[in-house]
Amino acid sequence: MKARPARGATLNMESRRFSLPQTEADGDWLDARDAIDGVPERLRTTVTVEHPKTIISRNASPDVPFDRSINPYRGCEHGCIYCFARPSHAFHDLSPGLDFESRLFAKPDAATLLRRELARPGYACAPMALGTNTDPYQPIEADWRVTRGIVEVLAETNHPLFITTKSDRVVRDLDLLGAMAAKGLAAVTLSITSLDRRIAATVEPRAPTPERRLAAVRVLADAGVPVYVSIAPVIPAITDHEIEHLIERAAEAGARSAFFIPVRLPWEVAPLFRAWLDAHFPDRAAKVMATIASIRGGRENDPDFFTRMQGSGPWADLLRTRFRIACRKHGLNRERIVLRTDRFRSPAGVQGELF
Repeated sequence: MKARPARGATLNMESRRFSLPQTEADGDWLDARDAIDGVPERLRTTVTVEHPKTIISRNASPDVPFDRSINPYRGCEHGCIYCFARPSHAFHDLSPGLDFESRLFAKPDAATLLRRELARPGYACAPMALGTNTDPYQPIEADWRVTRGIVEVLAETNHPLFITTKSDRVVRDLDLLGAMAAKGLAAVTLSITSLDRRIAATVEPRAPTPERRLAAVRVLADAGVPVYVSIAPVIPAITDHEIEHLIERAAEAGARSAFFIPVRLPWEVAPLFRAWLDAHFPDRAAKVMATIASIRGGRENDPDFFTRMQGSGPWADLLRTRFRIACRKHGLNRERIVLRTDRFRSPAGVQGELF
C-alpha cells in the first residue's frame, strides 16, 4: 500500500473482532470508484455527534497514575500510526486504520455531563486526566471546543487536572490553565516523539510540528504551568537515537519532568504498523520489528501491567539507562508534581454561592 498524504495509516482493513462483514455486496463498484478519471478520492474527515449518558471513565490499572479520565472525542485526526487507541474504533464497526483518523465522534454534552457527575453526593475528588486515549486538542477542537468546556467546569470547581496532548492548541486555554496552576490544580504533558520534521510528519501526520510543541512547552512553563515532556513512543531504529537531544530541548523549553514509553502494538495496531513500516521504512522494517519483539518478550505486544509501559530485556534496559543519565544531566525529574484535591467545590455548592 502507498502512503496517503497527511494521513498516518496505509491500511483501512475491517476489524474481525465484532462481526463486521469482510466484503461489500457492491464490491465490484467499490473497487473501481477510486479509479474514475484516474484520481483517487480525497479522504475527508467527518464528525458524528455522540450523546453518552456519562462522561467520566474509570480505571483500576495499577500502572497508570490516575483512576479517572475524560475523552472528549473518539478517534483522532492526528493519525499517529502507533496509537494504542486505534482498536477502540472496532466497537463502532469501523476500521482502526483510516476510519480511526477520519471518521470521528464528538461529545458536545461533555461539560453538562461532567457538572452533573461532579455534583453527585459522595463524589471524591482526585486528579482528572484528559488525553489518555485520544487527543483532546486535535484539530476538530478548534471548532467544537468540547475540551474547552470541560476545562471550564474543572476550573470553576477547583478540580485538579492532568492534560496530555501533541498539540500546541493547548495554549489557547492558558487563561484557565494558568489560573488553575497557580492554585496547584493543573499540569500538562506535551508528547514529542521526534525532533525531525520529516519523521514527525510520517509518524504523526496531522499533529503540530515538534518546534511548535516545544514552543508550547515554553509558553506554559513561563505562565507557571508545570510541564512534562513525553517521549512516547520510542520507536527502535527510527526515533530512539533522539532521546538525549529531546530531553535537552525539553529542559531548555522549561519542562520540569519527562518520561518515555517503548512503542506498543496491541490488537489491530500491529498490522497497521507493519504496513506503515513497509511503506515508509522498508530498509529497516525487519530490524524494527525484531527489536520490538526483543523488548516485548518475543511478541509484537506485551499486555501485562508494568512491563507494557517499560519493556524488558537488554534493549529496554539500555533505553532506561540513557534516559536516566540524560534527565540527570539536564535537571529533569528532580521533583514530583502533585496536584491539590482539597480545594474542590461541588458544582452544587458553586451554584449556591451565586444566589
